[in-house]
Parts: sequence; structure tokens; C-alpha cells
Amino acid sequence: MPLGTRTRAPWPLWPVAESRITPHGVRALEHVAAYDRRLLAAHGLFAANGCPGDGVRIRSNTSARTIASGSAYADGFAPGCALVVEHQPLGTIDPIFEPLRARATAFDAAAAIAAINRDTGGMAALARRHRGALARLDMVLGCTPAAGGCLSAGAPAVGASPDGHDLVLAGPIRAASGIAQVLLLQEVEGLPREHVGWGRADAATLKQLGALHAALFAVFTRPPYMAAHQTAALGREVLSALSDKGPRLTVLMGHDTNVTALAAALRIDLKTPGYATNDVPPGGALLVERLHDVRTGARVVRMSYRTQSPATLRELGRSASLVALKIPGCAAPCPAATFDRLLRSRLAPLRPAVS
Repeated sequence: MPLGTRTRAPWPLWPVAESRITPHGVRALEHVAAYDRRLLAAHGLFAANGCPGDGVRIRSNTSARTIASGSAYADGFAPGCALVVEHQPLGTIDPIFEPLRARATAFDAAAAIAAINRDTGGMAALARRHRGALARLDMVLGCTPAAGGCLSAGAPAVGASPDGHDLVLAGPIRAASGIAQVLLLQEVEGLPREHVGWGRADAATLKQLGALHAALFAVFTRPPYMAAHQTAALGREVLSALSDKGPRLTVLMGHDTNVTALAAALRIDLKTPGYATNDVPPGGALLVERLHDVRTGARVVRMSYRTQSPATLRELGRSASLVALKIPGCAAPCPAATFDRLLRSRLAPLRPAVS
């Protein structure tokens, strides 16, 4: 939790150490991977059962959590097949998933801040737009406005990191976004209802608070300047996977910031049942498919947003929601060449050392 955050009662115990995936989360990923296998089998891309050979590539970021998440997905997609999960050495920085930390582009913090303030109206305005959700969060945490509230947030502002290669956000959105995500994770982990937000966070409340988590992406990934730099390597990896040389399935196991950044680069808002707009749920994914139109011979791209509802995640259900996405500026389905030009034109150049 952000330093200075207060609660009326102690936080419920979490079953694993910080930044680790829980056994419940592993099973949820296995189930959604099995859903993906059924979906792709129905499209004729894979057999419904058995090992897919060399037709699947899974690459994860380098944290213990994302590597474990990639392994869980592999086990669910092809049980018993020991699919390899590619990743750079544990703890290193992979530019596909963390381009700012990797210094993959000529990121200019001053230009980024100007773009963010232009896109959001500024951090004070962003906080004002979410004052209802911030008040609701104080209620869940057990504080009252008269007592100064639970969040020790400081003045809303966005500035450059000390090294100039990233951004630092201060204010209520920074303080509240992580708390909102923790409350959602309590729900989908299956904690007793009286422990989810101390019994004060029902489904409607969690969705409202999810807008505070999504507001973080309004700063770090959704402005066009940020999207261009956050997807500089990821977008090129997607385009490579769509080429004739790519495997039948490429899975990139990263973070919600990667999902929102790619959507933002394509000017897409992410909406799915049970969640605030642009708040990516655990296990949520963008599906980018290259298809062959048998009538015309054309190659086209189709995109969809695959998620599981909070109730499904909580109960470890096997169903999922698949929402078709319209790519602004491109017909549906989008011609593959147009998709390539559109996305490539919105990616910041990579530094020469980054492939």
C-alpha cells in the first residue's frame, strides 16, 4: 500500500508473498488458457487435445510472477506437454514489456508530461473527475472526510523521474490506483466476502473503484506520446508474430500496462462486463488474429478483448467474455497491410541497440 495510507482495520492476510502469483491465480490462468485452446481449435488452428508441437511460442517478462504466469498458461493450453516459456534472465529488463526502464527509445520526460497534461487536462483535473470514486474508496477504507481521509496523497502532479527516463506521479490517483487493484484482487482471489474491502466493497463498488486504477493508465499509457513509447518494442513484436514467419500462436505474458498501451496505440477503449473502462482484469488479453479470406484471398486482421468476469475468476469458472474490437481508421476486418501501416506509424523509433 502507498505509504501513509490508513485503514480502520488491518488488511486481510494474503496467501503468498508480495508480487507473487497465488495458487488460485495459477488455476485461473490454466482455465483461461484452456478456453483459448478451445477457441482456436474451433477455428481450426489447433487440435482440441494433444501437444501442439512447435506451433506455440510463449514469452514472458522477467519477474517471478510473469514467468510463473507463462508456465500456468502453458500448462492450461497444452497439459503435460511441457511447453517452453521464453524469457530473459530473472530480474533483467525486457524492452518488450518495460521499454522505459530499458531505455529502448529516446523518451523525453518533458515532452511526455506536456502530452499527458494536454490529454488529461492536468493531474488536478484528473483527480477532480474521479472525486466520487475517491470518496467511495475512503468509505471502504473506513475513514471519513472530516478526519482527513485515508489517503496521504499530496498534491496531484506528474514529473520526471530522477534519471529522466521515466515519470513520477503524485496525488490521489497514484495513491488510490493500487489500493483499488488490491480490493479487486481480494474479490477474484475468493477471499470471504467480509474480508473483501472489510465487507464494504460489493460488485458495483469494485467497478467504480476500478476507474481509479484505469486513471493510472490515463497517465502512463493512454496519451499518444506515452502509447508510442510504451509499445515501441511490443508493437513490433506483435507485427512480427503476424508475419508469415511467425508461429501459429504467440503469447506475450506481461502486464496490464502492456495491454492498455497497445490498445491506446490503436485508439481503442477496452470495455468488458464487470469492469471500469480501460481497467484490465487479471488474465485479460488482447487477441490479434491474422485471417485469410477464402473468398477474396485477402489477409485481414481481427482484434478482440478476452476477459473473465469477477464472478468467474472468483469461482474459477471456465468461461470467458470475448468482445470484438473496432480499430478506428480501418475497416472490419482490417486489411493486414493497413493494420501494419497503422500500428507501425504509431510506434516510437527504437534505439539501435534494441532489436
